[in-house]
Amino acid sequence: MANQASNKIKYLLATGAVDFLNDTFKIALMGSGFIFNKDTHHSYTDISASELANGNGYTAGGATLAGVSVIEDDVDDRAEITWNNPSWTAAGGPIGPAVGAVIYDDTHVDKPVVGYIDFGSDYTQADGGTATLASVQVTIS
Repeated sequence: MANQASNKIKYLLATGAVDFLNDTFKIALMGSGFIFNKDTHHSYTDISASELANGNGYTAGGATLAGVSVIEDDVDDRAEITWNNPSWTAAGGPIGPAVGAVIYDDTHVDKPVVGYIDFGSDYTQADGGTATLASVQVTIS
């Protein structure tokens, strides 16, 4: 899975408006055909129309992320923010197809977009199964 940080999060980090260790972050699954734009996807409202709808075990607005870790990587000259692996259990039908997931900061009123995880292709979780995103990470360089 490839990931991208939004330009908005870089700006908010520079101004001290985001606190990865204390803010609440969510991850939303994006429907087939969604294309992330790190220049224009600034807030949750910019991407919400492309999010999967409520139903079959998925709740619009996404899952709350837990277990944040912030690491300084001096070898690759970047910061890596990771969270525990979120999951959704499909019930009453499939979840998806989803092409990726957007991470956003739910603490702030404008819900700024942190970044995007691209699945590489559409993914659908069959009814009764559990979809788990492994290695949820955003890299700031």
